Amino acid sequence: MTDDAGSGHTPDDAEAQAPKVRIGQGPGRLLLSLYAVFTVAALSRSIVQIATKYHDAPLAYVLSGVAGVVYAVITVALWKGGEQARRVALVCCSAELAGVIAVGTLTLVDSSAFPDATVWSDFGVGYVFLPLALPVAGLLWLRRAARGAGQRREQQTGSEA
Repeated sequence: MTDDAGSGHTPDDAEAQAPKVRIGQGPGRLLLSLYAVFTVAALSRSIVQIATKYHDAPLAYVLSGVAGVVYAVITVALWKGGEQARRVALVCCSAELAGVIAVGTLTLVDSSAFPDATVWSDFGVGYVFLPLALPVAGLLWLRRAARGAGQRREQQTGSEA
């Protein structure tokens, strides 16, 4: 199947030839590093808590594990780059922000709901509010990377004409 311009290239070929969105470069590299550290911190904490005192606060420990998995997916997406990875990171950052806001609000409204803290408790106060700041920074960076990729594609198609 050819595209409308009759160049003989399929839309899939154009996407495959487009440059990868460099979401793990520049400021993205700092985000990548922070997410990697948070992956290790959240997963390590939750694994130890689940293994040693799961019965004390199962919801809190499982949520910390979920946060660690979300951080790991974002880390891999930032490292891998490309449009599909950017979309995965976008969804995960959005889910992370929703989780931080939901858990943060719930811990303030009903502190008995979480007998022990999670990564996202009180909007990440135990981690200097970075769990709240990271998804916001990530979403802004991913948005900027998408605009940059769109501009590069426009420049490429303009130079091919």
